[in-house]
This record gives sequence, structure tokens and C-alpha cells, in this order.
Amino acid sequence: MSGDWLDANQRHLCAAVDAVRARLAANVDGDGDAAEAPAAEAAAAAIAASMRAPPALDVVASLFGLSGFEREILVLCAGCELDARFRLLLDRVQPVPGPTFGLALAALPGAHWSALAPGAPLRRWHLVELAGGPALTAGQLRIDECVLHRLTGIGCLDPRLEALVEPVDSDGSRLAASHLALVERLAAVWPGGGGHGPAVLELWGPAGDLRREVAAAACARHGLRLHAVSALALPGAGHDLELLARLWERDARLGAGALLVDCDALDRADPAREEAVDRLLGGCSAPLVVSGRGRRRHGIRPMIGVEVAAPPPAEQLAVWRSTLGPLAGPVAGAVDRLVSQFSLTPTQIHDACAQARIELGGARTDPVAAVWDACRGQARFDDAGLAERIEPAATWDDLVLPDPQRRALREIALQTAGRYRVYERWGFARSSRRGLGVSALFTGGSGTGKTMAAEVLASELRLDLYRIDLSQVVSKYVGETEKNLRRVFDAAERGAAILLFDEADALFGKRTEVRDSHDRYANIEVGYLLQRMEAYRGLAILTTNLKDALDAAFLRRIRFTISFPFPDEEQRAAIWRRTFPPAAPTEGLEVARLARLHVAGGSIRNIALNAAFLAAAEDRPIRMVDLLEAARSECAKLHRPLTDAEVGDWV
Repeated sequence: MSGDWLDANQRHLCAAVDAVRARLAANVDGDGDAAEAPAAEAAAAAIAASMRAPPALDVVASLFGLSGFEREILVLCAGCELDARFRLLLDRVQPVPGPTFGLALAALPGAHWSALAPGAPLRRWHLVELAGGPALTAGQLRIDECVLHRLTGIGCLDPRLEALVEPVDSDGSRLAASHLALVERLAAVWPGGGGHGPAVLELWGPAGDLRREVAAAACARHGLRLHAVSALALPGAGHDLELLARLWERDARLGAGALLVDCDALDRADPAREEAVDRLLGGCSAPLVVSGRGRRRHGIRPMIGVEVAAPPPAEQLAVWRSTLGPLAGPVAGAVDRLVSQFSLTPTQIHDACAQARIELGGARTDPVAAVWDACRGQARFDDAGLAERIEPAATWDDLVLPDPQRRALREIALQTAGRYRVYERWGFARSSRRGLGVSALFTGGSGTGKTMAAEVLASELRLDLYRIDLSQVVSKYVGETEKNLRRVFDAAERGAAILLFDEADALFGKRTEVRDSHDRYANIEVGYLLQRMEAYRGLAILTTNLKDALDAAFLRRIRFTISFPFPDEEQRAAIWRRTFPPAAPTEGLEVARLARLHVAGGSIRNIALNAAFLAAAEDRPIRMVDLLEAARSECAKLHRPLTDAEVGDWV
């Protein structure tokens, strides 16, 4: 509000307080001019008539439907906080320090007993609080602090709400064209509804921050200020939840606000939270937005549901070109690949460019690498319950594989990096969005390099690598496995990260004939996985020791299948040469003899590492004797004997 309005509002409130104080003095204390109250009321009316916008007291009385007597009680309570003369007056006429309902009944016009009924506006909306007393008329009345600030023209949230909600600011200036059009469509139909209050606006999709921006922009079209609360922060269904609903509805009316209930974290939450969300949606008639990865069902209030999808590649490309600024020259050639790899919102694109400029002002000198890494940071997801991020350390030089397997891995890298040109620029995605994901199946025995190959691809493509914890994904409860898979794919979609389902035969075994409900739902889980892999923008890798455990229909829908053979003696020699870092001290190691040990690359690395610890304990170089002892331990772990042909001449 302008300074002129604030000054006039202050004078109006003071005149209203003067009128109530004069009425108290005349009717209770018997001391005062009987004409003083009407004169103050006339002054207040004249000030209100001269104001461009109504005074706050009139707005509050209108918003909550206060009767004349209820309005006077509110002014009485406000006067006791603002005018020291009230205290002096009350001290002479009653033993308790503050206004009471009995005093209001005796001194104010139009008194009615129902003014302090629990369902009447003053108490229902917590405009005033009633302290306990020996009788209702003796209970002390006190205006709510937030309401008092509103009467003086100062906007604020109730402190009990501030601890739970956060403001969401967006005028839509950073939204893509398709989302701006969505905002306009939403603003045309929301808020609206029937007898249960405005319709609930339901937004769903993979990007929670984008949903918030769309909701905030739609609210701004109606002059509403949006705040957000996490569904996990809601109190349990009961008195506390009802209080929250009342306080928010009150403050939403006072401050023209809307509330967004963020349900992104509800997938694995206590069902009581789900009930709390439903009760809040049904019990609060203020404008509400419910936001989540998927749709909800709620029958008490009308719902307007809209999916908020990521901006299409063409719009992302336009945002990149308008945002790069000084980086446009050196990064222009990489924009296509940025759009191909990262599905970012306009705000994230702005933030990534800002982060890259900051880093280039420091030690970094490669603009493309700086922007790429900034995008990785923006797109990175954190779902520690289902996925573990692996920092890739392996390179092509560390990978010992036959040439056909290496060529297949390089083809995977080429297809992952060149998706935008082929799918979007050359039009292969126009006929169908199915089958656009890059999926790979790595088969082979334990330790043959399947996980290392995934690390090499992550290093080559400069992408995040996530190993999926199948023990957390697979659930015995119907529908939970699909829900967990959806969480993983949705979270990874924005950055098109590499997903590694290690030892995946536990989840993706042969689909059997349907004999019971368990077989039927197991088949549904496999079908859902195949569907998501085909639609996933990134690279999904499945590894298994048992290729025969996968059925033919599954294999047909995997783009790449690479078999990792058990290394022959020549390959084992190459692995041994790569195993010891240049800084590791060695003495008398004979690679030709070591290569005769019939173990895979993973076991070779374990043996070398354990031998290094044996040598370090004695502060000497790594020797063949250390490797022999480590080999015995490793083979015992694998339940296989060591033969003289393998290690007989090691020491």
C-alpha cells in the first residue's frame, strides 16, 4: 500500500479506537462526554470516504462477516494494545487486566451473546483469543497479533504458519512459451468451484520447481500470493490440522493468498500424511494447489487437474540462446547436445549459465565444460533410498575387452550423445516417441567388467551414474515395485543420467505363464520396466550374470546386448599391468606368471589391493609372495581351489 493509504488507515483506526474508548468511559466509568463517541465515529467515516482503498478495519469486518458488535469487540481489543489510556480505564472498572466479554456486553451497542460462540467469526477465524476464566463473561479477550498488524496496514503471516510454509515467487517471466499458455488457460478457469469453496488446482509432472512456477504465475494473474507447504510437514489429522486450515484460510483472506501442498515426498510416507492432505483439501476453502509427481483422487472439492511437462526441446533451445549472453560464442556449437542431454526448466537454464559464468571467472577456462557441469548440477537428483551415485574413475585405457565389445560400447556413447540431431533435427522422433531411449544389457560372469564399462561410459559422456538398489526397488506389495521404478526414472529424467541396474536378473527374470496373482503382477512389473526404458531419455544399463534368465521378448526390446567374456590369459596379463598404479612400489612381479591365475578382472583387482595392504603393513614393496597370499584368500572366498599350474612358480 502507498504511504498516503497507510497514513489515512492509521488515522481511521485511531478514530475507531477513540469512539470505543469514549463509549466505555461514558457507559462504564460514567466519566466522559456523551457526544465524544459519535464525533469519533463521524471522523472515522469521513476518513474512510476520502480513501481510495477501504481501510483495513472495514476490509476485515467485510471479509469475515462481522456484526457491528463483533466489529466493536475487535476494535476494543486492538485499542488495548495500541492506546495506553485503555489500560488505565479498564484498571478502574474491573479486576482483570484486559477487556472481557462481560465488559463488551455491558458497554458496547448491539450486544449479542452469540458473538463469542465457537463457530462465530471472532473465534472461528481466530481474530481474538479467549483466555480461561471462572465464566465466559470473565474470560480475557486478546486480539491475534497477526490480525492487529493487518488492522494497522502491515501484512504478515501468522508465526504458526511461517514455520511451515515458504513463499513461492514467480511472475512467469522465465517460463517457456508453452507454459505461459498453460498459465493463461489455468487463470481463465481457476479459482472457481461450487459450494465447497474454490476448485483445487492439481498439477502433476516430473519437475516440482516447474510446477511451482506455473502455479505462482497462475496465482499472480488473480493477484494471489502463493506459499508452499510440504505434505510431510502437515500435522496429523486432528485439532492441529484443523487449526492450520483455519489459520491459513484466515490469512489467505487477509493477504489474498493461495497455498500449494507439495506431495512429491509422499510416495513412501506414512498413510496418515495422505489422510492429512485429503482433510486439508476438504477442510480449507481458500484457493489451494496440490502438486505431485502423479495424480491424486479427492472427491470433496472440485479439482482442475493439469500435467506440467518439461518444455519441448525447441523451447529449451530458444531459452538457451537467449540466456547464454557472453557464453553464446564459445558454447553455441554445444547447445544442441545440452538440449539433447538435459531437460531443464528456463529457471534452471538461467541458473546454470550464471553458475558457469562464476566458475569461468575463477580457475576454469573451458566454457563448454563449465556449462555442461553446471547443467549436471541442476539436473542431479537425490534419492538415496533407491539409488547410489557413483563417481566414475575408469577410462577406456582401464577397460580390457575384445574389439567387438569395445566397438559396441563406443556405439552406445555415440547414440547417447547424438540423440538431439537424429531425433529432433532429422525428425526420427516425429512419428513416434517410443523406442527413443538407449538401453543396454551387459551379460557376463562376476568381475568381467560390466560395472567398469558403465563407469567408462559415464566418464566419456560426462554424465552422472546411478546404481539402483534393487533391494529397495523390488517390493512384495502389489504395485510398489512399479511405484519405485517410476520414482527412479522420473527423478533421473531431467538429467538423462545413466541408470545401472546391477545384477538385474533378480528383477527381470523370465516371465512365466500366469498361474496365480504373483505371476501376473511379476509380469506387470517387467512390462512397466520395458515401457519406461523405451521412453527414458537417458541411458539405462542392465547387468546380469545369467543371460538365459531373460526371456526373448525382453531381449528384443533392448537396443544393445553386450556379452563380457571371461578374460583369456593375454587379457588377464593386460589387466595385471593396469592394476598397479605408477606410485605403487613393486618388486619382482612377473606378469606372465600372474596371468596364469584363472580369475576375472574384478578378482585380479581384489588380489592386487589386498597384497598392497600386506606389503604396506611391513613397509616394503609389493612382491609375488604377497600376491600369492592374497590369491589364496580370494579363491577361498570364491570357493575354488588354487592349482600348482596357476601359482606353483610364484615364489
